[in-house]
Amino acid sequence: MAEWLIEQGIAETRALLIEGEWVLAAKVMWPGEIAAGTRATGRLTAKLKGTRRGVALLEGGTEALVDHLPPQVTEGQSLDLVITRAAIAERGRLKRAQARVAGADTAPPAAALPEGRIVRRFPAGLWEEVWHAASSASLDFSGGEILVSVTPAMTVIDIDGVGAPRDVALAAVPAIAQALAWFDLGGNIGIDFPTLPTKEDRRAVDAALDAALADWPHERTAINGFGFVQLVARLTGPSLRHRFATARLGMAARMAMRRAELAADDGIGRVLELRAHPALKAKLKQPWLDELARRTGREVRIAADPGLAIEAANAQLLDT
Repeated sequence: MAEWLIEQGIAETRALLIEGEWVLAAKVMWPGEIAAGTRATGRLTAKLKGTRRGVALLEGGTEALVDHLPPQVTEGQSLDLVITRAAIAERGRLKRAQARVAGADTAPPAAALPEGRIVRRFPAGLWEEVWHAASSASLDFSGGEILVSVTPAMTVIDIDGVGAPRDVALAAVPAIAQALAWFDLGGNIGIDFPTLPTKEDRRAVDAALDAALADWPHERTAINGFGFVQLVARLTGPSLRHRFATARLGMAARMAMRRAELAADDGIGRVLELRAHPALKAKLKQPWLDELARRTGREVRIAADPGLAIEAANAQLLDT
């Protein structure tokens, strides 16, 4: 049976849905994020004229856009809220969290991550496979690859392959379903298939999508003559692709912490040396390094190496 495993890393909690040796889905949560389902108290700072929407200042200083405000609510009033979508960073801006006023019928707060079994480490290589796929924004399939790009309007999945358009499109469908789950995608998603000139080919791709996405809650359009399909699914927070698109250094820094922990598990030595690109070294926060030293029981040293790629930090144990 499929099971969610939870790994509590430094500055990041990771979740993988695993069945046997296969990863079915992945999720990430960073400390301090206000996840969808969280109950919060906020003061209404603005009501948007002509709408039932407003802006609330939450405890902690962050803002949320509030939908479906009751007519009697006034600016300055304190509100009991439930977060419906976490804040999402985009290039050059931050989309506020979204919320609504909590009522008597509001469900209990949902967990930020799915319920699962907490493990010290995931099975070897599984998180690395998901992480590198999200970092490269691509997944291979027989005869081609899909590329997953984040834009302010939607996430776009492009298909690149060799062969007849129908064959390429059908071969890409399993990789598309995998990307949706591995990268925790939601919101507006566009899929750009090769142009399929016949209705029979388009019906075949529609049927393949129906089967592949049967267990993934969404709505979608039928594939059009240009090969484009639009999916709409509930968006509750930043996907792995959003995080790489807007916080690549942050993702790489957290992976560097994980690699250092793994190095400490596998060897003997008093000093744990982490080598990283200078830009990545500057991103490593002292509380993270303190936690790394506490977890590993080693002195932690950071060495800057401009020859390393941002994503290629590595660690080793030394005697001195």
